[in-house]
Amino acid sequence: MRRIAGYRVPVPTFRFEGRRIAYSEFGSGSQAVVLIHGLLLSQRMHEPLAAALAVRGHRVVTIDLLGHGRSERPTEPWCYSVPIFAGQVVGLLDRLALDVAAILGTSLGANITLEVCRIAPERVRGMVIEMPVLDHALIASVIAFTPLALMLTFGGPVARLAAAAARAVPQGALPFWGDVLLDTARQEPKPSSAVMQGLFSGRIAPNSLQRRELKAPTLVIGHRRDPVHPLTDAGMIVDELPDARLVEAHSIMERVVSPRRLTGEIGAFLDACWKTDQRQTRRPRAVGATRPA
Repeated sequence: MRRIAGYRVPVPTFRFEGRRIAYSEFGSGSQAVVLIHGLLLSQRMHEPLAAALAVRGHRVVTIDLLGHGRSERPTEPWCYSVPIFAGQVVGLLDRLALDVAAILGTSLGANITLEVCRIAPERVRGMVIEMPVLDHALIASVIAFTPLALMLTFGGPVARLAAAAARAVPQGALPFWGDVLLDTARQEPKPSSAVMQGLFSGRIAPNSLQRRELKAPTLVIGHRRDPVHPLTDAGMIVDELPDARLVEAHSIMERVVSPRRLTGEIGAFLDACWKTDQRQTRRPRAVGATRPA
């Protein structure tokens, strides 16, 4: 299993539509899973989960979407959208000669996972949708992200100074999750601004009618008291998809500070996805899902 903490080893890349996209692999075998990060974060956020799933026997691939992490960072907003990001994930499957894989995404990555299943359903063995940002999150997302978008777009000198200060902190000097967050602060602001402008100007996920057509077995993870990732959005996904169940996290930080339970749920779900051939002939709707109050 490769370890890439702090990017102390070279990160492999591939070209997609002329742009450089970075990715990393953990483990080996035929049970492939791709992990997709959240907005303005990087593939490093999924490194602990990737390591844990690799120990369970999965071949785990993490990706830096365009404009994030070690991938190329163009400054044109039209380079960024949920459908474009989903195409990059399918391009990664092509690059690695993976006919099929399970896909897990967090926050923005959850929306992209839904889009991957929409455009390439035959390539998706199962989905883990963690903290989706859908219909019930619209107002909270505007309130939460508009100040950041304005600062990145119009506060250039201050944002660049903050990025330079963050880069002065050596990688690995902070605890893992602190360093992951600092990776975001280290980035130049103009490409990050373009990412947000591109996403805000387009649709953020397949619509409800499109989601109802998604047949892949799905594990949805949500939590309460977070208006940007409301539990009602997670519950809506479970209601819409024909083969989905909901696991409620204790908080937004559970998989960060106490990951054992959710990592076990994710690992067991992925194991079941690859026990396979039964789901081709019999795929009952999951029962016992926790519903939001």
